[in-house]
Amino acid sequence: MTNFVPTPTAPAPDIVRCAYMEIVVTDLSKSREFYVDVLGLHVTEEDENTIYLRSLEEFIHHNLVLRKGPIAAVAAFAYRVKSPAEVDAAETYYKEMGCRTERRKEGFTKGIGDSVRVEDPLGFPYEFFYETEHVERLTQRYDLYSAGELVRLDHFNQVTPDVPRGRKYLEDLGFRVSEDIKDSDGVTYAAWMHRKQTVHDTALTGGDGPRMHHVAFATHEKHNIIQICDKMGALRISDRIERGPGRHGVSNAFYLYILDPDDHRVEIYTQDYYTGDPDNPTITWDVHDNQRRDWWGNAVVPSWYTEASLVLDLDGNPQPVIKRTDTSEMAVTVGADGFSYTREPGEDRGFKLGTQL
Repeated sequence: MTNFVPTPTAPAPDIVRCAYMEIVVTDLSKSREFYVDVLGLHVTEEDENTIYLRSLEEFIHHNLVLRKGPIAAVAAFAYRVKSPAEVDAAETYYKEMGCRTERRKEGFTKGIGDSVRVEDPLGFPYEFFYETEHVERLTQRYDLYSAGELVRLDHFNQVTPDVPRGRKYLEDLGFRVSEDIKDSDGVTYAAWMHRKQTVHDTALTGGDGPRMHHVAFATHEKHNIIQICDKMGALRISDRIERGPGRHGVSNAFYLYILDPDDHRVEIYTQDYYTGDPDNPTITWDVHDNQRRDWWGNAVVPSWYTEASLVLDLDGNPQPVIKRTDTSEMAVTVGADGFSYTREPGEDRGFKLGTQL
């Protein structure tokens, strides 16, 4: 296990939600085709090196930044905080933890003001900001609405070799756990953590890291996801569908996982649930339960557990990837160890056709 993460005495910043991700892509033209022409994200502005994209319901400048670079990786997981003073709080908080920080009053990207970026205790590049340029919310621009419309940025998913350590760090930062996956010994394999009133703003998946597992955008309904599958099939790029469509057990959401031209993973996501009450219960899943990752019991492809995107330090260099030494969820799921189940031993959930109520 890695070193314990200290809890600063300074208050944690008051985070509102996940707001945008900045990713580095190696071919900007191909990435634009994927995110704009195929997925239908809306261009706020662009130049020869950068494209700023947003979803239909967004009013801040962007939810996704595509920046041209030599190595495909993630430059920032960005969160909006509640006020300008919370940017100061974020800087103080991480400095007290001994993390490297960088502050830019003009922001790190167009459309975003005073911000602080940090190399957090898990090795991820986090950003915290409040000031942002407002743009047109396209909710009633039905002339722009596509059949597979992406309406919101929903969450991030991060791969780390030490999920319990990451869980404590994010709980200290003010995140709450909606669901997790454990075994009978209490070992945590994954955790879903939120600030907004949904299942998660980010999740921790156990594996070699730090790496970015996926960035997720929400649709209104599951038929929007089916349309994306149909569109990708018609364009003869169905080989970029990695997993799904399906229904998650964890989160209850309908999902689809696809890969962009640089193999950055994108989840299309809908129909999770409200978590805003202060006593919202944490749901714990058995790591051996086949329905935790797919409610229908479909197998998870091995690449979903093994492949993920590199993340960058504040100098733009890839962070070293640390091997996970504990038993992985993939070993349980893909390793065919004979201990996974759909029904627990002795559990009978059968039914009889024609039974009268």
